[in-house]
Order: sequence, then C-alpha cells, then structure tokens
Amino acid sequence: MIRGVHLEAQWRREALRTNLWVVPILEVGLAVLLFVVTWSLDRAAYRGDLELPSWVIGGAADAARQILAAMAAALITVVGVVFSIMIVTLTLASTQFGPRMLRTFIRDRTTQLTLGTFVGTFVYVMLSLVVIGPASHGDLVPHLSITVCMALVMADLAVLIYFIHHIATSIQLPRVIAGIAAELSEAIEAGAGEPERVGVVTTGPSADELHARLDSSGAAVPAPASGYLQFVRHRTLVRMAAELDAVIRLDHRPGHFLVQGHQLATVWPAEAAPEVARSFARAHVTGSTRTLAQDIAFAVDQLVEIAIRALSNAVNDTFTTLTCVDWLGEGLCRVAAGWHPNPVHRDESGHIRVMTAPVSYERLVQRAFEKIRQAAVGMPAVLIRQLDALVEIMSETTTEQQREVLLAQAEMIERLSRESVSEPADRDDVHRRYLAVLAVHADLAGPG
Repeated sequence: MIRGVHLEAQWRREALRTNLWVVPILEVGLAVLLFVVTWSLDRAAYRGDLELPSWVIGGAADAARQILAAMAAALITVVGVVFSIMIVTLTLASTQFGPRMLRTFIRDRTTQLTLGTFVGTFVYVMLSLVVIGPASHGDLVPHLSITVCMALVMADLAVLIYFIHHIATSIQLPRVIAGIAAELSEAIEAGAGEPERVGVVTTGPSADELHARLDSSGAAVPAPASGYLQFVRHRTLVRMAAELDAVIRLDHRPGHFLVQGHQLATVWPAEAAPEVARSFARAHVTGSTRTLAQDIAFAVDQLVEIAIRALSNAVNDTFTTLTCVDWLGEGLCRVAAGWHPNPVHRDESGHIRVMTAPVSYERLVQRAFEKIRQAAVGMPAVLIRQLDALVEIMSETTTEQQREVLLAQAEMIERLSRESVSEPADRDDVHRRYLAVLAVHADLAGPG
C-alpha cells in the first residue's frame, strides 16, 4: 500500500513537472510577496518610522524611473532570448533524438527555473516602477525595492550564464541517454513489487478461478475516453470492488492506448459492471502521452528509439547505439535481480479485488533487444555488444525461465550474424560472444 501511495505521488509530480508554467508561476508569486515586504519597508522609511541602511541606493524619482524602465526592457529581451534558446533545443532534440524525447527537455528544472527567475524579476521591477509617484511629503521613491531590483538582476546574469552552460551540456547524447537510463532505474525501483503484507490472511477464490469466472460470466467496462493509460489508482479500485463484493480485471496496463467505448476492464459479477463503469473515471488517468509512473516499458522504448535512429542511414552513428545497448543491459540487470510486480491486489480481508496485467520480464527483454537487432543487419559491432549485455543480464537472473528468454535472444543474434555478416572474422567474433552467453548459462544451470 505504501508503494501505491509513492507511485501516485510520483505520477502527480511528473504531471506537474512536465510543463513550463508551474515553476514560473510560483516564482512570480514569490516575487510579488517579496515586493509586498520591501514596499512596506519603503513606505515605513518614507514616513520616518524606519531608517534604511547606508547601502540602499538613493536618488530622485526620475532617475529611479529611468533605471527601472531600462531594467524592465532588458529583462523582457532576455526572456525572449531564453525562449529562443529553448525552442532551438527542443527542435534539435526532436530531430536528433525523436519527438518523444521532448518530454525530457520540457521537464528540465534548470530551464523552468531560468524562465521563472527572469519573469519573476520582470514582475518585481514593473511593480517597483508603477509605485513611484507623488505623496504627502514629495515623491515616494522605493529605494529598498530598487536596490533589491539591482540584486535580482545581478542574480539573473549568473542564472543566464549557468543556463547557457546547462543547455550546452544537456543536449550531448551521452547525457541524454544516461538521463533516460536513470529514469528507467527509478521506474524499476518504484514498480519492483510489494510482498504480501504480514498478518493478512489470503482468502477467497484463487487468481486462476477468478480468471475463469471473469472469462465465463464477467461484464465489460468500456473506456470513458481515448488516450494513453497513464496511471491506475489501484487502492481506489480495491475499495470500490470491496464495497460491491466484486472483482475487477484490468485488460490494459499503463502505456496502452485506449479507445473510447472499447473494453478497458472486466468485472465479476456482471451486475456490478454499471456501478464500476460510473466510478472508473476516479480510478484511472488517460492522456495524449505516455509517462513513466507505472509504465516501465516507456523508458526502454525511449532508449530503443534513440538506438534505432542512430542506426539509420541518415545518422549512421554506431557508437550511440552501443551506448544505448549498454544502458539497456544495465536496466535489465536490475529487472532480472529484483523486479517482481504483483498481478493481484487484495482488500483488507485478503480477497483478491483487482487483477492487473503488468508487462512481463520476457516482454521487456524483447522490447530492449529485438528492434535494435532487426535494425543492426550486417553490423557485427552492435550484435557483439548485445551479446555482451546478455552475458551481464544472465549473471543476474534468478530462474531458469529468465535465462531461457535471454538464450532465445542470443540465438536470434547468432543466426542474424551468420546470415548478414559477410566477413568470416567478424562472424567468428560474434560467435565467441555467443559461446560466452552459453557458458554463463551452463555455469548457472549447474550440473545436469
């Protein structure tokens, strides 16, 4: 249950992070609050209730207006430059890494903070400018606010320099690949599976029996909207099913595309289906894009997409593909060692209430290897690196079933090498790596 809460919090953070307006709005709000404080102090100093420090900038109202107007003009110009740099970065990312990589750059905190810092400073400067005017004892000039404006502008210059450095490094392909691999590791850890809670008795029909009932007499629940399934609130579904004394089987997992009106889930008994359908909108989220909160395969697909693009005739960048294979192998090592998602969710009494269809280990291995292998026809360097990755993953496996999945991939790579690699020496290199996979499997399988 704790893991479910963590996953929902992760999805909410991801939904807020993958946009360019939340952080700027927060920084604008902070700028307004800061101005309220400094303006109150300026008014107190104007009335003689407070003496400002000697380092506060002085001057007449006209000079203050000129300084603030110049600041405002410069800031809005720099905001335009930041926007331009961001658009160029997004365009480059779309063409070089693929359109699905745009999400990685949009959610970048440095870009959002830079944009918010300049917009917030601009708002602060404009507020300071508009309050300059006549008062009971002559012109009221917010000297403290103007001094803070100068400090904010100096801070903005440092932010701008760091932003340019950050953009120059963030578009480097190894950094992009490593960032996606880190997200894959986080998704693996978040969805690793939760052991049965201690003290809860598992009662009621088994999963196999419930599947049979759902197949024979269950009722379909249609999808209320089209889009990618992004997140499922399993706790909400368990509570709903327990109240109705029903069982819900989700026929789609996060990452699948839903068509409005088509089957999303199956409910038993059938009489509970209408009530479940009315309440289902509260239990799942659909959108136009995939997210990583419960969709571990999405990160795998991102790395595979970069690798395939690198192998295309237009790019022809073998080393990028090798880097992707390395990180895919690292992620699958984590999957083999400790990723066991729970396909059933029980209520407090121990009855199965929700049955899911998580992506299998076999399917993750296929997604990570097959498309790259198909694109690497006649490329021994890529085939060798894939076999090296299989050796590493094989060493982390815990069951013979896991190892059989890896052996199947190794055999397909070996066949592709024999059919597409023309140089005998290259074929021999691939074959030696294939034998290394067989040797690790034999060591793990033990005698007999």
